[in-house]
Amino acid sequence: MIKPLGDRVLIKMKESEETTKSGIILAGNAQEKPQIAEVIEVGPGEKIDGKFEPVSVKKGDNIIVSKFSGTEIKYEGTEYIIVRQEDILAIVE
Repeated sequence: MIKPLGDRVLIKMKESEETTKSGIILAGNAQEKPQIAEVIEVGPGEKIDGKFEPVSVKKGDNIIVSKFSGTEIKYEGTEYIIVRQEDILAIVE
């Protein structure tokens, strides 16, 4: 498994599927890039001004990330993105 370092977070984008008002299902590739992702693994955090700050999200959280942020990787046939904590905009509850 991949274990992020510092304030980095390993995420997997949620597949998007949308139904139009007329009932037509739009595949994920026919839409805008989704911004909701699931947190797969979390780094330990980082030191800021000499004080250790843990990452504020946890494994299993659904989050909203900035578009086009992070580094895309493929591991064992699955696509993931590694983002910094600052690229996470919100937690979806």
